[in-house]
Amino acid sequence: MLTLVFIIQTSLAQTKVAPLNIKQRTLANGLKVYSVRDDSSPSVAVNVWYDVGSKDDPNGRSGFAHMFEHLMFKSTKNLKSEQFDRLTEDVGGFNNASTYDDFTNYYEVVPSNHLETLLWAESDRMVNVNVDEPNFKSERDVVKEEYRQRILSNPYGLLNGQYIEQLSFTAHPYKRPGIGNLDELNAATIDDAFSFYKTYYRPDNAHLIVVGDFDQQQFDAWVDKYFGRIPKSSGVIPRVSAVEPERTKEMRYVKTAPNVPFPAIAITYLAPSSKSADVPALKIAEKILSGGESSRLYQALVYKQQIAQEAEFDAEIRTDKGLLKLTATLAQGKKLEDAEKSLLAELKKIQDAPVSAKELEKAKNQLVTNTLQELETNEGKAFAVGSAIIYQGDANAVNSDIAQLQAVTAADVQRVMKKYFTDTNRVVIYYQNGDVSK
Repeated sequence: MLTLVFIIQTSLAQTKVAPLNIKQRTLANGLKVYSVRDDSSPSVAVNVWYDVGSKDDPNGRSGFAHMFEHLMFKSTKNLKSEQFDRLTEDVGGFNNASTYDDFTNYYEVVPSNHLETLLWAESDRMVNVNVDEPNFKSERDVVKEEYRQRILSNPYGLLNGQYIEQLSFTAHPYKRPGIGNLDELNAATIDDAFSFYKTYYRPDNAHLIVVGDFDQQQFDAWVDKYFGRIPKSSGVIPRVSAVEPERTKEMRYVKTAPNVPFPAIAITYLAPSSKSADVPALKIAEKILSGGESSRLYQALVYKQQIAQEAEFDAEIRTDKGLLKLTATLAQGKKLEDAEKSLLAELKKIQDAPVSAKELEKAKNQLVTNTLQELETNEGKAFAVGSAIIYQGDANAVNSDIAQLQAVTAADVQRVMKKYFTDTNRVVIYYQNGDVSK
């Protein structure tokens, strides 16, 4: 297990970490298999990442990938509903799943002597989920209730969960929020669900990632036994072909909701693809602007000017164009126009002058620490490998993340802030109390 004790006294600027020894192979049916042995604890992480996410939702069916994630925990030909809980929690482990714009992943951590069982179970639900009316209606209702709680009941749910994506993208399906909406969820049918399952849940659209305490030869034999018997799928997997055009002018919007106690603002800029060499510098900028109470935005807008209760910058990197977001929730009695001026003023400062050596080192230390902490566990290693596969197209890219962060200079940060944060690449959204915007 990695140790982080030295972080207290030394900089992480020159930290070197032994690379993960990733074994890779592809089965005849197209399933890509990645494994990393780590016998520091008698446990194993089992992940299956599918190349399907919210951007692949059928037209008029936003929220579909998320809803289908729920269906994957229902019954299969050989498993009862929610039996994954019994296979994992009853032996001291856990399981979960998540849907992002670019992928859906399913993951478990169990004692290593239960590895074979989990491999069998994951192979079973890859092809044998019961997409029937009771399961479909049940999970659609769960997702609809999730929408009501996260979007409608939350004062800022419509801004963060609907309006930002809808107004920031014009052509790419990223504009359809992953959680969907009630009308499109209601319009979904069981035929839609079955078609989605057969289209995307297939071995040649999946990545099996296993990290932990196992015998490599035995693991390979189990993979062949349970996943290798799945037939190769036919037909071409549909891929998103829409390209988000470059913005040519600033766009401005005012949106309202009936339960907004304090106004909020979001300013978005289109971000580069996850494979861009500019991403590490944008991550450094994210920490400098928004990495805790000593960050620039907190110090300026919250502490000194007291114009906002919170102010943040998020670099949401995706496989296609992502979003760079400046957001603030105002303090009582403050004006949106003044918050906008303050956010843009802080943006101009980081464009006009290089960040300090101290700020740069602190941001790198935060990011490197986060990476090292993730790599301390089997679950974290599996997630890091999965992210490298999806966002970089190469599992071994996980071994270069820290070096890329360490190589970022103050000039790099200044350059990317000038490159992407232009007046013509800006969408400004004012969000305030009122009737629900149409």
